[in-house]
Amino acid sequence: MGRLSRRAFALAALSTLATAGDAGAAPARRPRATSEMRGVWVATVGNRDWPSRTGLSAAVQRAELLAHLDAAARRRLNTVILQVRPTADALWPSPHEPWSQYLTGTQGRDPGWDPLGTAVAEAHARGLELHAWFNPLRIATHSDPSRLVASHPARRHPDWVVRHGGKLYYNPGLPEVRTFVRDAMLDAVARYPVDAVHFDDYFYPYPIAGQTFDDDDAYDAHGGAFPSRAAWRRDNVDRLVRDTATRIQQIRPGTRFGISPFGVWRNASTDPRGSDTRALQSYDDIYADTRKWVRENWIDYICPQLYWHIGNAAADYAKLVPWWAEVARGTKTQLYVGEALYKAGDPAQAASWRDPAELSRHLTLARARPEVRGHVYFAAREVSQDAHGAMARVVADHYQQRAAPPR
Repeated sequence: MGRLSRRAFALAALSTLATAGDAGAAPARRPRATSEMRGVWVATVGNRDWPSRTGLSAAVQRAELLAHLDAAARRRLNTVILQVRPTADALWPSPHEPWSQYLTGTQGRDPGWDPLGTAVAEAHARGLELHAWFNPLRIATHSDPSRLVASHPARRHPDWVVRHGGKLYYNPGLPEVRTFVRDAMLDAVARYPVDAVHFDDYFYPYPIAGQTFDDDDAYDAHGGAFPSRAAWRRDNVDRLVRDTATRIQQIRPGTRFGISPFGVWRNASTDPRGSDTRALQSYDDIYADTRKWVRENWIDYICPQLYWHIGNAAADYAKLVPWWAEVARGTKTQLYVGEALYKAGDPAQAASWRDPAELSRHLTLARARPEVRGHVYFAAREVSQDAHGAMARVVADHYQQRAAPPR
């Protein structure tokens, strides 16, 4: 398509339909939206989506990035969520952390161009929002600090680092760690007119059988006022989220803040307020009280990763969408749904996913919930290649017209 200005997307949202009076009736469907989230994640960790491999020239890296932006615009999407800090590194000239190894193959090596600056400018030129995606606490996907560049903050502050599950993490129980990672991330907000700051689902690491996250010293120093280590850990994550939200508005007012957590807060068997699921619980297992962030209006949007098919026995998409809609109802936090495009049509997946139309059925189901303001797709490689036609089906069924991102 031709390049569109962001102004061209300034369309007013249509009002939602009134809820049916009969208490037993299905929720009213919202009309076809002229304002809804249509996003795509562009993952850089492990060169998952972009760059396609390390060591490419600056010109080739740039061309690949622009191709992803063009694919998003061609599919009538309106937002690109670009991973710019995958492992305590940077895809911009940061004074706090080294250049990412996923660009050149060598951590700290200047790639010869500014990927984030280019991404912001070129996304805006195509009428796309650019959300800067940060992983706050992951340092490395290996456990050897000596492999980090000598100037890396994790090498200068080894007491900040915890080894767990063959990886390195910053310890969020240390106030100085939370301050550092917040400042390192938000340097990008100070430098570039990004439309939003975006966190993914990694806070405390996911549990591994037989292993514990060794934060004994930090807990001894800072956890005395809490009834349990779990409560202290949740407070550490809460502080990171709340303080980041405050600093974003101080640095660049109007920039939004969104989080894409694991799709289950708690199971109903654990908490009657939880969802009818039998899955990992973000509240208990990674110490992320995702429901609280919505209810406290600390974030502008939440995009739970509902990467399960309709009818999944442990976590049913058809049950989780209404649960999250109820959480978001009456708050200032907008609800988007994270969608597993990478599963759609894949013969290695469960039977429901083998049908590329499963993803389109998700959008049809979610449309019955006015609180759902759009969808984000994982990930860019599948949007571009669409090997099984699932994205084309979504566009044909649901994206006949362009739409502005919600504000």
